[in-house]
Amino acid sequence: MAEVLAYFSENTEEYVRRRHTELQARGLTNERIFARLAEELPQRRVAAPELSARQLRRIVYG
Repeated sequence: MAEVLAYFSENTEEYVRRRHTELQARGLTNERIFARLAEELPQRRVAAPELSARQLRRIVYG
């Protein structure tokens, strides 16, 4: 239960960083990761604003 609550309490930046790490561990390239994140973000409980690949990259790498 705590895992589910933690998942839904993540803000956009936390979600992007976590998912980037997970997808990178699966061997996906950044190009594919950022495309996938762009697809996933609008489906979250509280949809994030549309973010470009550049904005996603800035979240991950600062």
